[in-house]
Amino acid sequence: MAVPPSYSDLGKSARDVFNKGYGFGMVKLELKTKSSSGVEFTATGSSNTDTGKASGSLETKYKIKDYGLTFTQKWNTDNTLGTEVSMEDQLAEGLKVALDTTFVPNTGKKSGKLKTSYKREYVNLGCNIDIDLSGPTIYGWAVLGYEGWLAGYQMAFDTAKSKLSQNNFALGYKAGDFQLHTNVNDGTEFGGSIYQKVNNKVETSVNLAWTAGSNNTRFGIAAKYQLDEKTSIVAKVNNASLIGMGYTHALRPGVKLTLSSLIDGKNFSAGGHKVGLGFELEA
Repeated sequence: MAVPPSYSDLGKSARDVFNKGYGFGMVKLELKTKSSSGVEFTATGSSNTDTGKASGSLETKYKIKDYGLTFTQKWNTDNTLGTEVSMEDQLAEGLKVALDTTFVPNTGKKSGKLKTSYKREYVNLGCNIDIDLSGPTIYGWAVLGYEGWLAGYQMAFDTAKSKLSQNNFALGYKAGDFQLHTNVNDGTEFGGSIYQKVNNKVETSVNLAWTAGSNNTRFGIAAKYQLDEKTSIVAKVNNASLIGMGYTHALRPGVKLTLSSLIDGKNFSAGGHKVGLGFELEA
């Protein structure tokens, strides 16, 4: 079996069918480009159609492949500066070490996190530590995989309070065109998802979730249909009668248009429905 995914990527295929191709209540523009020296630039800007609030971000990334180094810098309109330096497959094969820092000039607030991960056949491990002198929080996770079966555990330990602040379990099965994922978060949140790739054009997903002590079960189904190499359609509906639809089309190489809408089926005549528009440019 290949290297299993990280804990955060368990059930990712099912989530992607529900989340990708939508942008309700937003007008978004994203630009990606790469300089001749190898520096990658990603700029995004968006406006919330309900509140009118605009936001943006800029990310630069530079890789030194011979040394396994990656330098990433981020800035957003909240005036937060972020820098990450990572090294992969140098100290040991499959080991990645990174230092991630953020700085807010307006307030002088600083934060940092030391990240480590190790992946090999059958196992994927990780541990992140907040750089906080008052008492760091330790985040850890592990995923084991064997013959398609996947088992994962994720935790967060608050050293200042000497207690677990997160305690999650996951179990799943992954075949060529079928994936099953179940999880329990903190012993109170239960969830599950099923993903199936019907053929080269059709993908489907089902998810459900419920909370202990509540009779409210959340349920949804979603599908993606690839009309051709340039165009895809997505749709989803949940038990709250919220119906989402999305249309993505590559206008030309490097230019992608996304249109989406969210309809409240229970209050169709009352209005309040949302639409979204997105452009992705890559040069």
